Amino acid sequence: MNTIVTSREAILTESRKLVMEKGISAINMRTVAAACHVAVGSIYNYFPSKADLISAAVEDVWKDIFHMSGEPVEFQHFTDCLAWMFERIQKGCAKYPGFFTLHSVSFTADDKAQGRQMMDLYFGHMKQSLLHVLKHDSSVRKDAFHSSFTQEQFIDMTFTLTISMLLKNQKDCGPLLEMIGRCIY
Repeated sequence: MNTIVTSREAILTESRKLVMEKGISAINMRTVAAACHVAVGSIYNYFPSKADLISAAVEDVWKDIFHMSGEPVEFQHFTDCLAWMFERIQKGCAKYPGFFTLHSVSFTADDKAQGRQMMDLYFGHMKQSLLHVLKHDSSVRKDAFHSSFTQEQFIDMTFTLTISMLLKNQKDCGPLLEMIGRCIY
């Protein structure tokens, strides 16, 4: 058995493969070490705990989901961005079965806070990206938002609806895009 891992990236590559094949629940020190053909202690050199390994694997899967094409994406319209995000997560769900619905429950009871923090980080990043596109969408009506209905509130509601649709395994976000279009354009 090889006792030296070439890199943290090699461990995460094998972890992603495990998530694709067996789901996020397959990630632990022993299965990752076996996939990397190294001793368990080698994994601990890079990840001091199972929670750290799972967090890094979850982060790596999210990065893969949103950067599958490798091409940077720019959006002129909010609805285009939301449709792209919906599609990326759907493709990610196909590539990593069960990941979207199960990654937050893969942490042990003691590490739930770390899992929740990781999920909040990625969801926060997605919301910030949506907000950025919304603020720069020149087609949005000038009176669409005001003090009692802010862009941030709109993003929270839109994001919640989008996540709900994905959790229900709905394949088409067209009705949501239509509703948004009628609201802000």
